[in-house]
Amino acid sequence: MAMELAGTGLKIVALERGEQRDTYPDFAYPRIIDELTYGIRLKLFQNASKETVTVRHSGNESALPYRRFGSFLPGDGVGGAGVHWNGMLWRPLEADLKMRSTVIERYGADFIPQDMTVQDYPFTSAEMEPFFDKFEKICGTAGHAGNLNGEKIAGGNPFEAPRQNHYPTKPLKQQYSGMLFEKAAKELGYHPFPLPAALCSEPYTNPYGVQLGVCNYCGFCERFGCFNYAKASPQSCVLPALYQYKNFELRTQSQVLRVNTDSTGAQATGVTYIDANGQEVEQPASLVVLSAFQLHNVRLLLLSNIGKPYDPATGEGVVGRNYAYQMNGGVSLFFDPDTNFNPFAATGATGTFIDDFNAENFDHSGLGFVGGATISATITGGRPVQQMSISNKAPKWGTGWKKAIKESYLHTMSIGSSGSVMPYKQCYLDLDPTYKDHHGQPLLRMTFDWQRNELKMTNFIAGKAEGIAKAIGPKHYEMGFKGMNAHYDVRPYQSTHTTGGAVMGDNPKTSVVNKYLQSWDVPNVFVLGACCFPQNLSYNPTGIVGGTTLFAAHAILTQYLANPGPLVQA
Repeated sequence: MAMELAGTGLKIVALERGEQRDTYPDFAYPRIIDELTYGIRLKLFQNASKETVTVRHSGNESALPYRRFGSFLPGDGVGGAGVHWNGMLWRPLEADLKMRSTVIERYGADFIPQDMTVQDYPFTSAEMEPFFDKFEKICGTAGHAGNLNGEKIAGGNPFEAPRQNHYPTKPLKQQYSGMLFEKAAKELGYHPFPLPAALCSEPYTNPYGVQLGVCNYCGFCERFGCFNYAKASPQSCVLPALYQYKNFELRTQSQVLRVNTDSTGAQATGVTYIDANGQEVEQPASLVVLSAFQLHNVRLLLLSNIGKPYDPATGEGVVGRNYAYQMNGGVSLFFDPDTNFNPFAATGATGTFIDDFNAENFDHSGLGFVGGATISATITGGRPVQQMSISNKAPKWGTGWKKAIKESYLHTMSIGSSGSVMPYKQCYLDLDPTYKDHHGQPLLRMTFDWQRNELKMTNFIAGKAEGIAKAIGPKHYEMGFKGMNAHYDVRPYQSTHTTGGAVMGDNPKTSVVNKYLQSWDVPNVFVLGACCFPQNLSYNPTGIVGGTTLFAAHAILTQYLANPGPLVQA
């Protein structure tokens, strides 16, 4: 957003609560490939001792502070979660954007459970296409088009919405696991394609004039910064150009406490933040953009009294509504010693996928659930601490554990699923009445658990993934999908794809921001990110976050600056 607006000459101040970070020296090799520091001790992530969330499964439970992040990992410092991500860069399917109306059209309104608050996005795929295209070009995205202006392209995703252009760079090299998956998927009548990756596969200069490096398959993507300037982090593809603007200022160690408004509450006057010296500072502003992580944007809105907080008892209010996470599962495949996968030669987004059971790409009649999942073979690395895949039957320590690692390290692959999660009346975010952060402000409280719709979905997907595993033919395999009685567990990492709480829409009664991500209540406040998603797609959120940000920036440049005020009438 700052880069898009910098050319106007506006004075732009970016407030980052964490430390300054850049590719050099912070991500320099070999410093950055320290798995203990970055993978286990979570150096790039939020400090849970200072600020965290409280968690509970239902509204009749007491929420407790989440003291060691595991399930999801909010970033901290310049670049945020854009530093440590894997680089999977998706566009939404057309049905993803019109999920509610599509389901009603195909199966009737009664197909949607009464407690499910699924809703459509306030724009179409065609309307967003130029902005998805631009974001892919900023990132130097590697991939293979499947639908070019309505023409299906062999080898790409046949289910994707029409695109104007090919991906900026060619697909990443395929791993052996992906080759086996592709062969088995085709034999079963599915449509495999390479994962779109924000990991540059060839020399490339993006629209901001920044030259990106070429990925060298080092196996250190998630939880790590990219030392090769190849992964599309802010440091590699935006900040070098943004720093050239004299009207842009970045202040680090500056944590925003709240957005300030005038006496009417309908106009923002700036923000209050704590600076590096611990002093409270008021920063005036005529335009305020919230671009923190999903959870933090929702908390800032609640702390600032912008928008009516959601009340699950009455269903009224909007801020905190429609929180959702992501439903994952997998199959571990074990092979004989003569089958080698070399997992260390990997990227965070080297994979082969199928979309045959995603969203509305298949008939849900009689299945009893809304949504779906991708199924893929993706190896993101072979790191020595967290990426030792051994059998569930193997010892957990000692000589037997070491023997199991030796027998499985080179000879194991996995099939994973990434599933959508719908929103529900009983899954929401609000301010905790008991616990506070180190500045004395209420923590954000998360009320969330798996619902039957998603558990039915993942059990259906488990059968499809197992079918592919059998077709591949390993020595043996082990299933890792949730059963119908599963509850959300905050301990194991699952994904950092938390969504909702400040959703976009056409109706102020069911959304916090309009299609341009502009607050309905305070029109000089814009809210970016996955907090604006009405529900969680099976895809990783970054592509939509980037595309909708560019869409909002375009609206500010072409409409708002000339005539400040609501861009959409309620």
